[in-house]
Amino acid sequence: MSRRDSELATAGGAPVRRLDELRRRLRQTGGRGRKLRGLAEILAPYRWRVLAMFVALVAATAAALAPAPLAKLAIDQGIRRHDTAALDRIVVVFLISAVVYGIATYAQTYLVGWVGQRALQDLRLKLFAQQLPDTITLLANSLRAGSSFLQGIELVTREGRPPISEEFTRVVREMSLGVALQPALSNLSRRVASEDLELMVTAINIQSQVGGNLATVLDSIAFTIRERIRIQGEIQTLTAMQRYSGYVITLLPVGLGFLLFLISPSYITPMFERPPEALGLPLGVIFFAVGLISMGIGYLLIRRIVDIKV
Repeated sequence: MSRRDSELATAGGAPVRRLDELRRRLRQTGGRGRKLRGLAEILAPYRWRVLAMFVALVAATAAALAPAPLAKLAIDQGIRRHDTAALDRIVVVFLISAVVYGIATYAQTYLVGWVGQRALQDLRLKLFAQQLPDTITLLANSLRAGSSFLQGIELVTREGRPPISEEFTRVVREMSLGVALQPALSNLSRRVASEDLELMVTAINIQSQVGGNLATVLDSIAFTIRERIRIQGEIQTLTAMQRYSGYVITLLPVGLGFLLFLISPSYITPMFERPPEALGLPLGVIFFAVGLISMGIGYLLIRRIVDIKV
């Protein structure tokens, strides 16, 4: 290599290194984005409980922080007005705060445990469903190679990844203890609430009774499962904008009202004054209630429209 070529290579090394560094950062960012999207998909069925958990957290925080300024306000008013009942109000404030804090903390702890447990269960079921088509194909190829079905299951336990390898390991362990194939597969289907697995178990049970080419049947089931997963992914992609539009339309008025209350409380407080009033409540409260109910109905309608079953 000539001196000029070496100089050009040295000069071009810095941009290449920067480009490699940029690609590495983009891959890391993409990985974090996929993890966040995966977490959002797992928690999506429990969004109302997650919202309740957030409300409980806010209530517990408010109950912990509110007594001191409220007590100071009550003492100041009692000193200015020579009111001896200020101490009673302070005691009531602290008692109410303690009760609210206890209830909110208990609710938050319960919701965190419940949502966490169900999210882990759903994550395990999702991983199982993703691994099931490849596992069925592996079983079909094992049968074509001349192995028995039990040997195919043992191959899955060795070559597969958790959680599907763990579940089939339990099947092998049950069969080694004397349980027949059909009851062991029925126990597997009962443990794992998966329609695709139930379809596979039903096909195996029917084939064991009437005969036929089980490898071809398993290939057809694997193809059906893969197509269903592909169609579900396309539906999620096509309806993503509508689903997030429902979130924005529902939360935007609430967030905007809270922001206006923080910026200018005098702009919101007249809504809670009377007159005017109706049904014994300030008219502004009724407007707020009607608005929240309307937004909730709209959100449920949007979710119903985009919830397409496959």
